[in-house]
Amino acid sequence: MSVVINTNFAATVAANNLAASNESLQKSLNRLSSGSKIVTPADDAGGLAVSMKLSAAARRQGAVGTNIGNAVSFLQTQDGVLKVAGKVLDRMGELKTLYADPTKSSSDLSNYDSEFSELQSQLIDLTSEKFNTVALFGSNALSVPVTEDGNTAVSILGRDLSDTSTGVGALTDTASVTSLADIDLSDITDSIQHVATFRAENGAEQSRFGFAAELLTVNKANLEAASSRITDVDVASESTQLARFNILVQSGTAMLSQANQSTQIALKLLG
Repeated sequence: MSVVINTNFAATVAANNLAASNESLQKSLNRLSSGSKIVTPADDAGGLAVSMKLSAAARRQGAVGTNIGNAVSFLQTQDGVLKVAGKVLDRMGELKTLYADPTKSSSDLSNYDSEFSELQSQLIDLTSEKFNTVALFGSNALSVPVTEDGNTAVSILGRDLSDTSTGVGALTDTASVTSLADIDLSDITDSIQHVATFRAENGAEQSRFGFAAELLTVNKANLEAASSRITDVDVASESTQLARFNILVQSGTAMLSQANQSTQIALKLLG
């Protein structure tokens, strides 16, 4: 090989190798310090696009889970009101039975009517209960999406507690019902059956929401795991690469120094 002064090919090659090793070292440091395998879009443009979609879907899954939780709270509140309504109806039935006792005086019957009137007012109040300003009872159903794409929804049936044929309206009509004498025991037992049906439907809807929430939890975890495989750095593997690039940078620096010194042999020839 010729001994030249103007061109130091060995030093140029060593400098290029050092630059490449140093760039790889910096990338490895950035990945380990950020915990992310994709520090810039150039690291994996396609993977970044897929990860963004997976992460967005996972966040929507979490939001849907929150909505389902609110729907369950709505149903639980509704069931609580229905439970109280059932107790009121039980007492009304008891009063009606006592009212039928022929040994009771008119004063006794008046006392029973007084309690019945108060229970009637309480029952009317229960029919107008609300959850976060949304009426608990009515004819309108509520549709709650249970998937992040919104394609699947669960309906909360409209339950009109004040309805005469399906609720307790036969007992809350204050225009025609002013005392126990104005109702039959069958009016109370029918109302109890209606409330029992409402509670059964309520429980069925709560059960479905529970399974929908469980599926969301599983799907969200799987989406996050898929995104993690794309974007999260493998610390063990990257630490190994960091050690490798660190050694290459140190050796490249040493070899560049050697390459720069090797051309000084020409000075000895000139001397």
